[in-house]
Amino acid sequence: QVQLVESGGGSVQAGGSLRLSCAASVYAYNRYCLGWFRQGPGKEREGVALIKTDGSTTYANSVKGRFSISKDNAKVTLYLQMNSLKPEDTAMYYCAAGGEWIGALLVCPLDRRSFNYSGQGTQVTVSS
Repeated sequence: QVQLVESGGGSVQAGGSLRLSCAASVYAYNRYCLGWFRQGPGKEREGVALIKTDGSTTYANSVKGRFSISKDNAKVTLYLQMNSLKPEDTAMYYCAAGGEWIGALLVCPLDRRSFNYSGQGTQVTVSS
């Protein structure tokens, strides 16, 4: 029921841009918060950005002002526009779905422990 397939990764020089896409199953798209996480070499997986079902967004401090998360309801697709890329953005990027239902409220902290589903990932490499 939950399917997430990322695309759009690649190699780019510092200062460049990339747009990641995540094709989601309708069930995941409508029921969960959607987010992007990344895991660099030798690092733990960290939250990058998330978007709730109402369209509100949350960003990690390290990407604020450079990255933008959005979704297209008609295409059931999640995006991550990444601008002004830095070498430290190099990582495997994962699309994820999750959140915790507390009564009728879906709570979505930008925390990998709250996102139970993820795709296979797409590699982003930024060279200096």
